Amino acid sequence: MMTHFPFSLLVIIVAAFVISGCASSPTPEKDHSSRYTISQDRAPEGDFDVSGLGNAQPRYEVPRSAGNKSPYTVWGKQYSVIASNDGYVERGTASWYGEKFHGHKTSNGEVFDMYEMSAAHKSLRIPGYARVTNLDNGRSVIVRVNDRGPFHGDRLIDLSYAAAKKLGYQGKGTARVEVAAITVKQDGTMTLAGQPFSGGGEPVPVEKVADLADLNSGSTSLFVQLGSFSSRNPAEMLLDKARVVIENPMRVRAVDTASGRFHRVQVGPFSNPDEARKAQARLESRGFGQTILLTDSH
Repeated sequence: MMTHFPFSLLVIIVAAFVISGCASSPTPEKDHSSRYTISQDRAPEGDFDVSGLGNAQPRYEVPRSAGNKSPYTVWGKQYSVIASNDGYVERGTASWYGEKFHGHKTSNGEVFDMYEMSAAHKSLRIPGYARVTNLDNGRSVIVRVNDRGPFHGDRLIDLSYAAAKKLGYQGKGTARVEVAAITVKQDGTMTLAGQPFSGGGEPVPVEKVADLADLNSGSTSLFVQLGSFSSRNPAEMLLDKARVVIENPMRVRAVDTASGRFHRVQVGPFSNPDEARKAQARLESRGFGQTILLTDSH
Protein backbone atom coordinates (compact mmCIF):
# COMPACT_ATOMS: atom_id res chain seq x y z
CA MET A 1 0.00 0.00 0.00
CA MET A 2 1.39 3.40 -0.96
CA THR A 3 1.96 5.81 1.90
CA HIS A 4 0.88 9.39 1.29
CA PHE A 5 3.03 12.14 2.84
CA PRO A 6 1.62 15.55 3.56
CA PHE A 7 2.94 18.15 1.13
CA SER A 8 4.51 20.15 3.98
CA LEU A 9 6.53 17.11 5.06
CA LEU A 10 7.87 16.60 1.52
CA VAL A 11 9.06 20.19 1.44
CA ILE A 12 10.93 19.68 4.71
CA ILE A 13 12.58 16.48 3.43
CA VAL A 14 13.69 18.10 0.15
CA ALA A 15 15.07 21.11 2.02
CA ALA A 16 17.04 18.82 4.33
CA PHE A 17 18.69 17.10 1.34
CA VAL A 18 19.63 20.46 -0.20
CA ILE A 19 21.17 21.69 3.04
CA SER A 20 23.01 18.38 3.49
CA GLY A 21 24.39 18.62 -0.05
CA CYS A 22 25.70 22.14 0.54
CA ALA A 23 27.32 21.11 3.81
CA SER A 24 29.21 18.26 2.13
CA SER A 25 30.75 20.60 -0.50
CA PRO A 26 34.32 21.84 0.13
CA THR A 27 34.33 25.04 2.15
CA PRO A 28 36.32 27.72 0.36
CA GLU A 29 39.34 29.12 2.22
CA LYS A 30 38.62 32.43 3.86
CA ASP A 31 39.60 35.31 1.60
CA HIS A 32 41.61 37.70 3.76
CA SER A 33 41.51 40.28 0.98
CA SER A 34 37.73 40.33 0.62
CA ARG A 35 37.74 44.11 0.35
CA TYR A 36 39.10 43.69 -3.21
CA THR A 37 36.69 43.21 -6.10
CA ILE A 38 38.58 40.21 -7.54
CA SER A 39 40.24 37.35 -5.65
CA GLN A 40 43.26 36.70 -7.87
CA ASP A 41 45.62 39.33 -9.15
CA ARG A 42 46.03 39.67 -12.90
CA ALA A 43 47.31 41.91 -15.69
CA PRO A 44 44.92 44.34 -17.38
CA GLU A 45 43.21 43.24 -20.58
CA GLY A 46 44.73 44.36 -23.86
CA ASP A 47 48.29 45.39 -24.61
CA PHE A 48 49.24 48.37 -22.43
CA ASP A 49 51.96 50.36 -24.24
CA VAL A 50 54.69 51.50 -21.83
CA SER A 51 57.09 52.83 -24.46
CA GLY A 52 56.16 56.43 -23.69
CA LEU A 53 55.90 55.99 -19.93
CA GLY A 54 58.58 57.90 -18.04
CA ASN A 55 60.20 57.25 -14.68
CA ALA A 56 58.83 58.55 -11.42
CA GLN A 57 60.38 61.96 -10.72
CA PRO A 58 62.11 62.00 -7.32
CA ARG A 59 61.36 65.07 -5.20
CA TYR A 60 61.65 66.10 -1.58
CA GLU A 61 58.64 65.18 0.54
CA VAL A 62 58.09 66.06 4.17
CA PRO A 63 58.54 62.93 6.35
CA ARG A 64 55.22 61.52 7.52
CA SER A 65 54.00 58.84 9.88
CA ALA A 66 51.46 57.23 7.51
CA GLY A 67 52.68 53.81 6.47
CA ASN A 68 55.86 53.99 8.57
CA LYS A 69 54.79 52.30 11.79
CA SER A 70 57.67 50.19 13.06
CA PRO A 71 57.64 47.40 13.91
CA TYR A 72 54.48 46.10 12.24
CA THR A 73 53.06 42.60 11.90
CA VAL A 74 51.58 40.87 8.83
CA TRP A 75 50.31 37.26 8.92
CA GLY A 76 52.03 36.72 12.26
CA LYS A 77 55.46 37.90 11.09
CA GLN A 78 57.05 41.12 12.34
CA TYR A 79 58.78 43.65 10.08
CA SER A 80 60.70 46.87 10.76
CA VAL A 81 60.96 50.10 8.78
CA ILE A 82 64.48 51.48 8.44
CA ALA A 83 65.29 54.86 10.00
CA SER A 84 66.56 56.30 6.69
CA ASN A 85 66.59 55.15 3.06
CA ASP A 86 69.94 56.84 2.45
CA GLY A 87 72.57 54.34 1.29
CA TYR A 88 70.13 51.44 0.87
CA VAL A 89 70.96 48.97 -1.91
CA GLU A 90 69.98 45.32 -2.07
CA ARG A 91 69.45 42.52 -4.56
CA GLY A 92 66.66 40.00 -4.62
CA THR A 93 63.46 38.90 -6.36
CA ALA A 94 60.91 41.36 -7.70
CA SER A 95 57.27 40.50 -8.35
CA TRP A 96 54.44 42.76 -9.50
CA TYR A 97 50.86 43.60 -8.61
CA GLY A 98 48.07 44.82 -10.83
CA GLU A 99 44.33 44.73 -11.37
CA LYS A 100 43.31 43.22 -8.02
CA PHE A 101 44.75 46.19 -6.13
CA HIS A 102 44.10 48.86 -8.77
CA GLY A 103 42.09 51.74 -7.31
CA HIS A 104 42.56 50.64 -3.69
CA LYS A 105 44.52 52.52 -1.04
CA THR A 106 48.21 51.87 -0.45
CA SER A 107 49.79 51.69 3.00
CA ASN A 108 50.28 55.46 3.22
CA GLY A 109 46.73 56.27 2.10
CA GLU A 110 47.36 56.98 -1.58
CA VAL A 111 45.47 55.20 -4.35
CA PHE A 112 47.31 52.45 -6.20
CA ASP A 113 47.44 52.89 -9.96
CA MET A 114 48.94 49.92 -11.81
CA TYR A 115 49.69 52.17 -14.79
CA GLU A 116 52.05 54.41 -12.79
CA MET A 117 55.66 53.82 -11.80
CA SER A 118 55.25 52.76 -8.20
CA ALA A 119 56.29 49.96 -5.84
CA ALA A 120 55.76 48.26 -2.49
CA HIS A 121 58.64 47.46 -0.11
CA LYS A 122 58.69 45.95 3.37
CA SER A 123 61.27 48.21 5.01
CA LEU A 124 61.98 51.37 2.99
CA ARG A 125 60.44 54.53 4.44
CA ILE A 126 57.44 55.71 2.42
CA PRO A 127 56.89 57.63 0.34
CA GLY A 128 60.35 57.22 -1.15
CA TYR A 129 62.06 56.55 -4.46
CA ALA A 130 64.27 53.78 -5.81
CA ARG A 131 66.03 52.75 -8.98
CA VAL A 132 65.21 49.13 -9.81
CA THR A 133 67.45 47.29 -12.29
CA ASN A 134 66.57 43.98 -13.93
CA LEU A 135 69.82 42.02 -13.57
CA ASP A 136 68.93 39.74 -16.47
CA ASN A 137 68.58 42.40 -19.16
CA GLY A 138 70.08 45.60 -17.71
CA ARG A 139 66.91 47.68 -17.91
CA SER A 140 66.33 50.19 -15.11
CA VAL A 141 63.34 52.21 -13.91
CA ILE A 142 62.78 54.74 -11.16
CA VAL A 143 59.71 54.09 -9.02
CA ARG A 144 57.92 55.84 -6.16
CA VAL A 145 57.66 53.52 -3.17
CA ASN A 146 54.31 54.14 -1.46
CA ASP A 147 53.14 50.74 -0.24
CA ARG A 148 54.12 47.79 1.95
CA GLY A 149 54.91 44.29 0.72
CA PRO A 150 55.45 41.82 -0.80
CA PHE A 151 54.83 39.38 2.04
CA HIS A 152 55.15 36.14 0.05
CA GLY A 153 58.33 34.09 0.29
CA ASP A 154 61.63 35.90 0.03
CA ARG A 155 60.55 38.56 -2.48
CA LEU A 156 62.27 41.91 -2.12
CA ILE A 157 59.95 44.34 -3.90
CA ASP A 158 56.57 44.48 -5.67
CA LEU A 159 56.43 46.75 -8.70
CA SER A 160 53.33 48.11 -10.36
CA TYR A 161 52.31 46.27 -13.53
CA ALA A 162 53.58 49.19 -15.65
CA ALA A 163 57.01 49.23 -13.98
CA ALA A 164 57.34 45.46 -14.34
CA LYS A 165 56.50 45.69 -18.03
CA LYS A 166 59.13 48.42 -18.49
CA LEU A 167 61.65 46.02 -16.96
CA GLY A 168 60.43 43.22 -19.24
CA TYR A 169 59.35 40.58 -16.72
CA GLN A 170 55.56 40.99 -16.49
CA GLY A 171 55.12 37.77 -18.48
CA LYS A 172 57.36 35.71 -16.19
CA GLY A 173 56.03 37.14 -12.94
CA THR A 174 59.36 37.65 -11.19
CA ALA A 175 62.88 38.88 -11.95
CA ARG A 176 66.26 39.22 -10.26
CA VAL A 177 66.72 42.89 -9.47
CA GLU A 178 68.88 45.43 -7.71
CA VAL A 179 67.02 48.04 -5.64
CA ALA A 180 68.93 51.25 -4.90
CA ALA A 181 67.20 53.93 -2.83
CA ILE A 182 67.10 57.53 -4.05
CA THR A 183 66.93 60.17 -1.34
CA VAL A 184 66.13 63.83 -1.98
CA LYS A 185 67.13 66.64 0.39
CA GLN A 186 65.21 69.86 0.92
CA ASP A 187 67.58 71.73 -1.40
CA GLY A 188 66.79 69.25 -4.20
CA THR A 189 70.12 67.41 -4.19
CA MET A 190 69.87 63.63 -4.50
CA THR A 191 71.79 60.52 -3.64
CA LEU A 192 71.52 57.04 -5.15
CA ALA A 193 72.51 54.32 -2.67
CA GLY A 194 74.36 57.02 -0.76
CA GLN A 195 76.24 58.42 -3.78
CA PRO A 196 75.59 61.77 -5.55
CA PHE A 197 72.89 61.39 -8.19
CA SER A 198 71.67 63.71 -10.94
CA GLY A 199 68.11 62.38 -10.88
CA GLY A 200 67.87 61.96 -14.63
CA GLY A 201 69.28 58.47 -14.87
CA GLU A 202 72.86 57.35 -15.25
CA PRO A 203 75.11 60.16 -16.59
CA VAL A 204 77.10 59.46 -19.77
CA PRO A 205 80.30 61.50 -19.36
CA VAL A 206 82.43 59.89 -22.09
CA GLU A 207 79.98 58.55 -24.63
CA LYS A 208 76.80 60.22 -25.79
CA VAL A 209 73.64 59.07 -27.48
CA ALA A 210 74.19 59.27 -31.20
CA ASP A 211 72.26 61.96 -33.05
CA LEU A 212 71.54 62.23 -36.77
CA ALA A 213 74.67 64.27 -37.47
CA ASP A 214 76.88 61.68 -35.74
CA LEU A 215 75.36 58.87 -37.77
CA ASN A 216 75.82 60.58 -41.11
CA SER A 217 79.24 62.15 -40.56
CA GLY A 218 81.16 58.87 -40.58
CA SER A 219 83.82 60.54 -38.42
CA THR A 220 83.19 58.56 -35.23
CA SER A 221 82.75 54.98 -34.11
CA LEU A 222 79.30 53.74 -33.16
CA PHE A 223 78.26 51.19 -30.52
CA VAL A 224 74.96 49.51 -29.70
CA GLN A 225 74.60 49.49 -25.91
CA LEU A 226 72.56 46.61 -24.49
CA GLY A 227 72.64 47.43 -20.79
CA SER A 228 74.48 49.09 -17.93
CA PHE A 229 75.15 47.51 -14.52
CA SER A 230 76.67 48.60 -11.24
CA SER A 231 78.60 45.31 -11.03
CA ARG A 232 80.49 43.41 -13.69
CA ASN A 233 79.03 39.91 -13.31
CA PRO A 234 75.55 40.58 -14.80
CA ALA A 235 77.22 42.60 -17.56
CA GLU A 236 79.36 39.59 -18.52
CA MET A 237 76.25 37.37 -18.46
CA LEU A 238 74.45 39.70 -20.86
CA LEU A 239 77.54 39.77 -23.09
CA ASP A 240 77.50 35.96 -23.29
CA LYS A 241 73.84 36.03 -24.37
CA ALA A 242 74.61 38.60 -27.06
CA ARG A 243 77.44 36.47 -28.48
CA VAL A 244 74.93 33.73 -29.26
CA VAL A 245 72.86 36.15 -31.35
CA ILE A 246 75.44 38.20 -33.23
CA GLU A 247 79.09 37.79 -34.27
CA ASN A 248 80.16 41.44 -34.17
CA PRO A 249 82.90 42.53 -31.75
CA MET A 250 81.56 43.48 -28.31
CA ARG A 251 82.83 44.57 -24.94
CA VAL A 252 82.04 45.39 -21.31
CA ARG A 253 83.25 48.91 -20.69
CA ALA A 254 83.68 50.17 -17.12
CA VAL A 255 82.91 53.88 -16.76
CA ASP A 256 83.19 55.94 -13.58
CA THR A 257 80.37 58.43 -13.11
CA ALA A 258 79.11 60.71 -10.36
CA SER A 259 76.71 57.90 -9.42
CA GLY A 260 79.46 55.28 -9.19
CA ARG A 261 81.09 52.79 -11.57
CA PHE A 262 78.93 51.24 -14.29
CA HIS A 263 79.70 48.31 -16.59
CA ARG A 264 78.23 48.87 -20.04
CA VAL A 265 77.60 46.05 -22.47
CA GLN A 266 78.29 47.34 -25.98
CA VAL A 267 78.38 45.81 -29.46
CA GLY A 268 80.75 47.40 -31.98
CA PRO A 269 82.47 49.49 -33.08
CA PHE A 270 80.61 50.22 -36.30
CA SER A 271 81.99 52.73 -38.81
CA ASN A 272 78.88 52.50 -40.98
CA PRO A 273 75.60 53.77 -39.45
CA ASP A 274 73.55 51.39 -41.59
CA GLU A 275 75.46 48.42 -40.16
CA ALA A 276 74.95 49.75 -36.63
CA ARG A 277 71.21 50.14 -37.17
CA LYS A 278 70.98 46.66 -38.74
CA ALA A 279 72.75 45.09 -35.75
CA GLN A 280 70.55 47.05 -33.36
CA ALA A 281 67.38 45.82 -35.11
CA ARG A 282 68.58 42.21 -35.05
CA LEU A 283 69.40 42.37 -31.35
CA GLU A 284 66.04 43.91 -30.47
CA SER A 285 64.21 41.29 -32.53
CA ARG A 286 65.94 38.63 -30.39
CA GLY A 287 64.79 40.10 -27.09
CA PHE A 288 67.42 42.74 -26.33
CA GLY A 289 64.97 45.57 -25.75
CA GLN A 290 65.67 49.26 -25.18
CA THR A 291 69.07 49.30 -26.85
CA ILE A 292 70.86 52.63 -27.28
CA LEU A 293 73.04 53.75 -30.19
CA LEU A 294 76.12 55.54 -28.81
CA THR A 295 79.14 57.33 -30.18
CA ASP A 296 82.58 56.82 -28.71
CA SER A 297 84.83 59.84 -28.26
CA HIS A 298 87.97 57.65 -28.18
